[in-house]
Amino acid sequence: MGPVDAQFLAGHHAYPEDLKANLAAMIMPAFVLGNAIAAVLMRHTRSAMLQVLNSDYVRTARAKGLDERVVILKHALRNALIPVITLGALEFGTLLSGAVLTEQVFSIPGFGKLIVDAVFNRDYAVVQGVVLFTATAYITLNLLADLAYFVVNPRLRDQ
Repeated sequence: MGPVDAQFLAGHHAYPEDLKANLAAMIMPAFVLGNAIAAVLMRHTRSAMLQVLNSDYVRTARAKGLDERVVILKHALRNALIPVITLGALEFGTLLSGAVLTEQVFSIPGFGKLIVDAVFNRDYAVVQGVVLFTATAYITLNLLADLAYFVVNPRLRDQ
């Protein structure tokens, strides 16, 4: 066992060496982190789709004889994705805060564990660095969400 392996805690191995074991060890933490966020995103997607499917342009597209798949994917889903994109970008903060607890529970040597250890060791430079990086990532994701609006919604491109 080399010096790189000593950094990884129980259940984690050096990534290039044992990819299969790492993927198996990531199943439960990924499920814990993604479960609640997936439920919120699905609920909002469903609500937005129900609202859009009752709109006039969807009714017109169906009346023109378009295939139902084209109506749903091209007309309805593209317009329903605007609130879902916003929510997905905002849920990044929830994902990061949940990662702190999840990494502690599953003993994962990650970003959340880094900030917890830095707080306990009173390493203020590391805490400031993690907060700065997190804030920058959060702002960047919100900017990317705003840019994704133009890709998804053709009405915004014309303005």
